[in-house]
Amino acid sequence: MTRSLLIAPATEDAGLARTCLGLLRVLDRAGARVAYVKPVAQPRADGSPDRSTALVAAVTALRPPEPLGAAELEQQLGDGGLDVVLEKIVAAWAPVYDGSDVVVVEGLSPERSRLYATALNQALARALDADVLLVGGWPPDGGVDGLAERLAIAASGYTSGEQARVTGCVVHGLPPAESARALRAALHRHGLRLIAAVPHRPELTWPRVADLVRELRPEIVHEGDLSRRIKDAAVMAQGIPGGIRVLDDGRLIVVPGDRHEVVMAACLAAMNGTRLAALLLSAGVRPDPRVWDLARAAAAGLPVLLVDTDSYQTATRVRDLDPGLPADDVDRIEAVTDTIADALNASWLRSLLSPSRPRRLTPAAFRYQLVEQARAAHALIVLPEGTEPRTLRAAAECAGRGIARCLLLGAPDEVAAQARQLGLRLPEGVSVVDPRTAAERFVAPLAGLRRHKGWTEEIAREHLADPVTVGTMMLRQGEVDGLVSGAVHTTAATVRPALQILGTKPGTRLVSSVFFMCLPDEVVIYGDCAINPQPGAEDLADIAISSAASARAFGIEPRVAMISFSTGTSGAGTDVNKVAEATRIEREPGLAVDGPLQYDAAAIASVGQAKRPGSPVAGRASVFIFPDLDTGNTTYKAVQRSAQVISIGPMLQGLAKPVNDLSRGALVEDIVYTIALTAIQARAG
Repeated sequence: MTRSLLIAPATEDAGLARTCLGLLRVLDRAGARVAYVKPVAQPRADGSPDRSTALVAAVTALRPPEPLGAAELEQQLGDGGLDVVLEKIVAAWAPVYDGSDVVVVEGLSPERSRLYATALNQALARALDADVLLVGGWPPDGGVDGLAERLAIAASGYTSGEQARVTGCVVHGLPPAESARALRAALHRHGLRLIAAVPHRPELTWPRVADLVRELRPEIVHEGDLSRRIKDAAVMAQGIPGGIRVLDDGRLIVVPGDRHEVVMAACLAAMNGTRLAALLLSAGVRPDPRVWDLARAAAAGLPVLLVDTDSYQTATRVRDLDPGLPADDVDRIEAVTDTIADALNASWLRSLLSPSRPRRLTPAAFRYQLVEQARAAHALIVLPEGTEPRTLRAAAECAGRGIARCLLLGAPDEVAAQARQLGLRLPEGVSVVDPRTAAERFVAPLAGLRRHKGWTEEIAREHLADPVTVGTMMLRQGEVDGLVSGAVHTTAATVRPALQILGTKPGTRLVSSVFFMCLPDEVVIYGDCAINPQPGAEDLADIAISSAASARAFGIEPRVAMISFSTGTSGAGTDVNKVAEATRIEREPGLAVDGPLQYDAAAIASVGQAKRPGSPVAGRASVFIFPDLDTGNTTYKAVQRSAQVISIGPMLQGLAKPVNDLSRGALVEDIVYTIALTAIQARAG
């Protein structure tokens, strides 16, 4: 089972990219199939592009998918489109998932200009069902306890209910004087685990002279060896011989070009084997040509560069060089990667490769899966409410995204006028049919179908004045693959024609409904919340079986909880007995089902363990079957509205062909996903 690991910051300049490199290296050493994803590009402070994927490509064989652009992210966040953002991220991540044991996901670093980074990281953890590895850098003050406190505060943002996602912490730049043991103990007091204390190695921060040339753009007086590392920089203030002590390996010497004695001394030092980093001439002053002719012969591999700024400004610019890893500095990338890989805890790594918790289907993954399966179905869905504004927008979006082709029922001139008013241009995948014109060809077939109920052609014609009935006959005759209605019609107005014209599937006793509830960390199913007011025990058993089948069809492992006000035998009464009887009815051997269960015993691990120990369902239910419509409808609306949870549905189950009902308060997004559900049902037959 694939494990997702989100690398998230707990401090500024945490070192996310380098942590990912170390993880990729150590997992590769262990023989794991590992993948890397950077969901959102994060341009650097100087405006240069995000280089994380380039770093990964430099030292691995991986070719990560392109991240979502920061500008596009911010536009969609500004429009309130976090769910769309998460779907795009899941879509980018999905192709690498099936072929991997571990997917390393790099989060966003906090910046003053991007205050949403922390919230987005937390949303990513939920959307990708990822464990979280927190990363921090050693602070200049606060010590061990201060850093542990900051990591604990960051970890609290990744706890949802009883699920703590943080699997451990990595700390970079631990100075030799600070004991990793002390840090480990401080984290332990907060319930956190130290996975790696990466030692401070100054040489891994040294840029090349080539990096300085790229940023400062100096004139190259003498190229020399631009691969030399800059250990530090010094402004040559003293004369010779007092300043000779400054001439040391790895040092960048900053001096005006008319300090001829320093230029000569630096070149002589280079000739005698001192590996200075470079000589950086300031103030735009070149050495006297006669002096330079003498010095050049001694310079050998010493780079000599010229800038216009004065010595102080030049030294400041050198100090402020980008500390990040350049994508073309493979030697430094390799050294950093190995340092982090060597510091990672081996026992933690083994646990990572043998995940104990089952993977959950998250809301973003579920919506992505819906869209992909719907696209594969190539279904034609009839929408009887063809002039309704939300329906028009949803049809255009479905056609534009390739989710389904849509057939709108409505007078063509009315549909066109409404589209113009909305500023919509209906794409090629949307067609319009006037239901008044289409109705006549269904009169005889409908009358024949309902003759046993005394319907004449005149009665059939009256019923066909309703566009929902026209759309249902289109479905019956195979002209379309599914029907979605309810934006302005009641549930009865949508379901009654379906029952009269389509009937139920063979072997199904009744029609029921489910909602897909997109909770923060997973998607669960509620049934029946829309159709059956007072189901009996046999009905509840049927609803449970149908709902379990719906769960499997959409990638959710069914663990069915039969909900009651009592758990087990703790209560008594007609309602409890009905639920207990429904649970006992044997309909599908091997299905994980338990009841009666109170909602908290079904949903919360600690409560389930206390009230129903040993149950395969208690505390981990994925399908919730309510005892009656009053309970189910009230619960779904309370959860949806109070917890701001997206609910997709109701999806009707048990009909011979797919028909789905909408809430009259449905948003465009709700209609889009209901069309997608219907398309998938049509494909499944």
